[in-house]
Amino acid sequence: MRIFDSSLKKEVEFIPIKDKKVKLYVCGPTVYDDAHLGHARSAIAFDLLRRTLTALGFEVTMMKNFTDIDDKIIKKIHETGKSLEDITSYYIKRYLEDMDALGVQQADIEPKATESLDAMFSMIQKLLENGCAYQTKSGDIYFDTSKDPKYCSLSHKCDEESLSRIEPNPAKKNPADFALWKACKGSDDICFDSPFGKGRPGWHIECSAMIDKYLAYHDTPYQIDIHGGGADLLFPHHENEAAQTRCAYKQQLAKYWMHNGFVTISGEKMSKSLGNSFFIKDALRVYDGEILRFYLLSTHYRSNLNFNEEDLLQSKKRLDKIYRLKKRVYGMKPSNIDKELKNDLLEALSDDLNISKALAVVDAFVVSSNEMLDKNPKDKALKQQIVANINFLHDLLGIGGKDAYAYFQLGIDEETKNTIKDLIAKRAIAKKQKDFATADAIRDELHSMGIAIMDTPQGTLWEKL
Repeated sequence: MRIFDSSLKKEVEFIPIKDKKVKLYVCGPTVYDDAHLGHARSAIAFDLLRRTLTALGFEVTMMKNFTDIDDKIIKKIHETGKSLEDITSYYIKRYLEDMDALGVQQADIEPKATESLDAMFSMIQKLLENGCAYQTKSGDIYFDTSKDPKYCSLSHKCDEESLSRIEPNPAKKNPADFALWKACKGSDDICFDSPFGKGRPGWHIECSAMIDKYLAYHDTPYQIDIHGGGADLLFPHHENEAAQTRCAYKQQLAKYWMHNGFVTISGEKMSKSLGNSFFIKDALRVYDGEILRFYLLSTHYRSNLNFNEEDLLQSKKRLDKIYRLKKRVYGMKPSNIDKELKNDLLEALSDDLNISKALAVVDAFVVSSNEMLDKNPKDKALKQQIVANINFLHDLLGIGGKDAYAYFQLGIDEETKNTIKDLIAKRAIAKKQKDFATADAIRDELHSMGIAIMDTPQGTLWEKL
């Protein structure tokens, strides 16, 4: 498999640290609000990576953190009067529900920052002892970037514009230095006891410390195989993570770094500060999670995606074709997957998750399957293999797993569904009583509602016209 390494800025062959094992870390959300499409894009991109590696025979251990202490969370506490636990547990639950709706598999390890303070204390202590960190008169502790000769070797962004993003503080030795520990600033601050006095951790320390505690190899030059996240995290967040680990543990944090592109609306980066954030929960009110997933999946993970509902509807038509094929083999049990299809899909995704090439393979599969069914509509073995192939698409891409008829019922409210079920039940009674005039009248009534019905060995099924 080949992947694009953000540090080297080129595609490289992926060779795991230890044979057939992959340790993958992806930066998770700061849980003070609902997740938006930027979170969805990143989660789906690395879900695809995880599924692809698994299909290639790797044993993948994936970790995603929850930042549950941060300035934004403290602001939310003051605004709402709720406790830190109430706010963060609520938004963690909402995040996991959104991810489930999008077909994103849950990570194997999901630590919270507040539950990992011991690991952060240990790391900060090491950095103080080896002279790579210093404590100011106010009690804040900073990482001394001048002590790391490889600082900026990851992002290559130590220019004036990039450094201007870092919070200025006259107490810092160097403009690029960043907080490891923030001392309590007042009675309304959220503070934790520590060996360095009351305070709370800086943002960057948590990822490095949690990787070391929960995921890392400690007997190799690299702690993990792949570190992933959004492109906006490359500097300063990931740069600072890498520096901390180098200086504290004399290891490289990750062998490979991967970053997904932005989601934009009207050409602007998805950001709450711009006021154009599109929450996943809002999108899910209009579109099923699988339809949204397929749309976000269809653009290569490194490319920026300009969210556009017209494009989303075009993407849905592509997904519709898979489910129309699935309808044609409804009720059949799977046999064995077509090895050529499997190999073609994995070959495409092994090229830095080349989703365009992979979906072209899917499109060709759908076309050829329909052509073969047209020629051999009663070929049971053919139908069973098509079912197996669609099941593999679900395992690999997270699509095609719904009941085929239920998919074409999406968007119909529960009250209307109950009305349809009642009419179908009445029609079944009429047919049993050989009252075909009533049965036909009910079919016509359903048709006028935009509903088509099909009598099958599995019963009467229905879908939107």
